[in-house]
Amino acid sequence: MIAYNFDYKVASSMEEAFSMLADAGENGSFIAGGHSLVPAMKLRLAEPGTLIDISRVPGMSDISLDGDTLTIGGLVTHAEVAASDIVKSSCPGLAECAGRIGDPQVRNKGTMGGNVAHADPGSDYPGALVAFGATICLASSSGSREVAAENYFTGLFETAKEEGEMVTSVKVPASSASAYVKFPNPASRYAVVGVGVSLGMNGETCESASIGITGAASHAYRASGSESALAGSDLGDDVLSAAASQAADGHDMMSDLAASADYRAHLCGVMLKRAIAEAVSRA
Repeated sequence: MIAYNFDYKVASSMEEAFSMLADAGENGSFIAGGHSLVPAMKLRLAEPGTLIDISRVPGMSDISLDGDTLTIGGLVTHAEVAASDIVKSSCPGLAECAGRIGDPQVRNKGTMGGNVAHADPGSDYPGALVAFGATICLASSSGSREVAAENYFTGLFETAKEEGEMVTSVKVPASSASAYVKFPNPASRYAVVGVGVSLGMNGETCESASIGITGAASHAYRASGSESALAGSDLGDDVLSAAASQAADGHDMMSDLAASADYRAHLCGVMLKRAIAEAVSRA
């Protein structure tokens, strides 16, 4: 479908962006890469009257590593995350995740901030960010705040981001033993099920595990039962099977044309085992 008529403004600073948003009122919306908002507008799922382009706002396009904390600006594209040597060395699972998003066109224009703000249930980043213990950094005209990724994604296209806030960056703890594996929809490349894993290994013993799953339920979640099954173990076959069997516990699996609820529950376990194997190989 063809999008409707709307006003388009370009902000040159964060302050100007918030001022433009205030002028637009409830009908205003930020836009950067446009790969989440524009398709929604074409389908009339979103109908902002004013689009405020923040793609030229300075200070949101960098990737940096300060100690053990990786910071990715909200305007950094998926392709830039996937190609970054800093990301590859500090959190290879996140680079892996970014490289599997959509197709080259989507990866070259879509941004970290836009993806996280949109929070599609089949999006890849949410599962990875939850698994890797990320923090979502938000700003508004009244100040800034941070929200843990596991508390940020709250429902179907729902987040803890409040009206008037912008995702300025994402902070991710360094994790060499990290991985992201997904079963993609062959048409859209969204995750039918995607699993992120970060392991704390001491020799052959898994001292801790953090697992995030996306695509399966209404929003990304931590598989706490699977984490408990892995912690303190040698990751033997029996342990992996126990962890896999709990990957969908406590969550209502979605059912649609891509997969039934039962098949999604099965995929959670299969993708989890694959992600663990990949993470262990990097430990």
